[in-house]
Amino acid sequence: MGKWLEVSLSVDGEAAEATAELLQRYGYQGVAVEHEGIPPDKLDEDELPEAPRMTVRAYLPDDERVESLKQQLEKALGYMNMMYPMPQPIYRVVDEQDWAEAWKAHYQPVRIGQKLLIRPLWVDIDVPEGAVEVALDPGMAFGTGTHPTTQLCLESLEANVKHGQKILDLGTGSAILAIAAAKLGAGHVLALDIDPVAVEVAAKNAAENGVGDKIDVQEGSLETVLTSARRFDMIVVNILARVIIQMCDMHLGDTVRPGGLAIFSGIIREQADDVEAALRRTGLVPMLRRTQGDWVAIEARRPNE
Repeated sequence: MGKWLEVSLSVDGEAAEATAELLQRYGYQGVAVEHEGIPPDKLDEDELPEAPRMTVRAYLPDDERVESLKQQLEKALGYMNMMYPMPQPIYRVVDEQDWAEAWKAHYQPVRIGQKLLIRPLWVDIDVPEGAVEVALDPGMAFGTGTHPTTQLCLESLEANVKHGQKILDLGTGSAILAIAAAKLGAGHVLALDIDPVAVEVAAKNAAENGVGDKIDVQEGSLETVLTSARRFDMIVVNILARVIIQMCDMHLGDTVRPGGLAIFSGIIREQADDVEAALRRTGLVPMLRRTQGDWVAIEARRPNE
């Protein structure tokens, strides 16, 4: 059984988002944010007092790279501490099974947009009439629907997916975006990830949601698409700003058919201008920004030729 290093910091609400963004760079699956003193199943209730502190957690593979990652993380936290008081991170080695259960403890159903309902597979609820349900077990793949970057993508998909479209989900993780696109009416989704663990998880989630026939899950990257000459009505890329910019320099825009839409997330506000400049270089025209806190998702179109 594999081992994981849990990293946790107890911070106030003002610092929680910046801390989560920082840990996002190092954690294998992203981050979990726990409202201290408020059980996760109570978060949707009205009249709850605001939690004075939050625990932000991430998990690192406990392998030969872990000491280097810890040094990088602590150096970055040191820079943050110059601007805002930061606690020392707490480390705890956990078994793989304990790691998975730790995520489940903080992962509850969440409503997104007008119709989407993201539900953990191990939580049974009554699905409201008209809701589009996505039921997930993210396992060791990124994508639970709790992070603003994913929620912004889901809102954009809900607003833009049209019946029968061909869609590319690049860096699919748990396949949360691919499944949502399929359930919103897409005709076919190509879901790619370079992580074989994510590919396995994504395929299982697609089947669990009854859309396995609409989603083709493969191990692959942008190069996989470019060399196949496939073009899509829509692409969705929820990765990191610097990776998006690198992809733009690799002709990312060529994957979008003329008139098609591209959705990009994983971007903090200060990076949005640089990302939009890169999108223009690759032949895409930024049309709309969606925001949640300091996070930004950008919608861009490829002009009709």
